[in-house]
Amino acid sequence: MNNHSIVTANGTRSGNLTLLTHVLYGLHTLSFFSAGMFSVIAVIINYVTRGDLPDDFFRSHFRWQTRTFWFTLLWLALTGPLWIALVVPGAVAWSLIGLWYLYRCIKGWWWFAERRPMPLPAA
Repeated sequence: MNNHSIVTANGTRSGNLTLLTHVLYGLHTLSFFSAGMFSVIAVIINYVTRGDLPDDFFRSHFRWQTRTFWFTLLWLALTGPLWIALVVPGAVAWSLIGLWYLYRCIKGWWWFAERRPMPLPAA
């Protein structure tokens, strides 16, 4: 069996963590097919494993995933009343939020595959 581990800056092997991060990006990206439950599972795993991350590279991606989840949830909650008032604006708003979510998942996964850290949020 060939283990493609990456040695991080502090000398630890991150092969399993690399696989886990790919799986988490997959869960976040495929959450459309589970009414968001895959994202809930992924964000719980993000928080549980957060303290064991070896370097800033992994921390940046875990932060990117959790921020994507929470901002999506916030925007869905704020635009939820549009569904009650008028169906079409609610559908448009949630479609745009879904596209934004998908964009963030794909961008993060792409950057992770290229071994690029995610940028810090603007202060």
